[in-house]
Amino acid sequence: MVVERAEHPDWLSNAYLVAEGDTGVLVDNNGAARPLYAQVEEQGIELTHILLTHHHGDHVVGVAELKERFGIPVLAHERCAAELEAGLVDRTLADGEKLAAGDLRVEALLTEGHARGHLSLLFNGSDCITADVLFKGTVGGTRAPGATGYADLKASIMERLMKLPPETRIHPGHREPTTVDAEWEANPFIRVWRGLDEEGDEPCEVGGRRATLVLWAPDYDGGNKAWVRFPGGEDAIVGGSQVTRAGGANPDPSI
Repeated sequence: MVVERAEHPDWLSNAYLVAEGDTGVLVDNNGAARPLYAQVEEQGIELTHILLTHHHGDHVVGVAELKERFGIPVLAHERCAAELEAGLVDRTLADGEKLAAGDLRVEALLTEGHARGHLSLLFNGSDCITADVLFKGTVGGTRAPGATGYADLKASIMERLMKLPPETRIHPGHREPTTVDAEWEANPFIRVWRGLDEEGDEPCEVGGRRATLVLWAPDYDGGNKAWVRFPGGEDAIVGGSQVTRAGGANPDPSI
């Protein structure tokens, strides 16, 4: 099986071609995926579907034009479809639904938290496109448009993705791949959720609201991702640029 990605130079978002033999699918579109289309045409790959993980703009660039170019249907979860322009999605995929594309076998896993109707896609039981829920060394934010919240994100990662076999290759929505085993052992968020590392208690502010900084960790873009807790117990995962740490300084003024 071939899993090829094209990364947008600014957004760092990935579009994917997944193929087995001469049959394949496209996953998401970022406006920088011409090398994937060239590979399809050069190798004579028959595309059967365009699969969408979620509705955010850096993952659905020009999907209508792509659909027309290859003459294939667009599939997404029904809650994702409801966030997109009417008629773009031709058929919906339910949690646990399986799809055949030649020798490819795809299972849709509902992994919400970052976005309503967010799907991870498991291919032939060995490779999972996790989009914006799980990345190499970090996790998705829970305050993006259409987010369903921290509890959903944690459950999606710990109860769905981390239950996959350790050798499963993870292909995120931004930057480079990883594995379930690597994230289980080294991802800072997962280590705290497993009870291996302690929660922090540093005072901070997020958008002018007082909060506690539970975890400060690297993000895929070279900045930081923060797990914060607001008075009353509400947890959220946000970009480091949204956090003012103790002393009044944001340690990442460039992002």
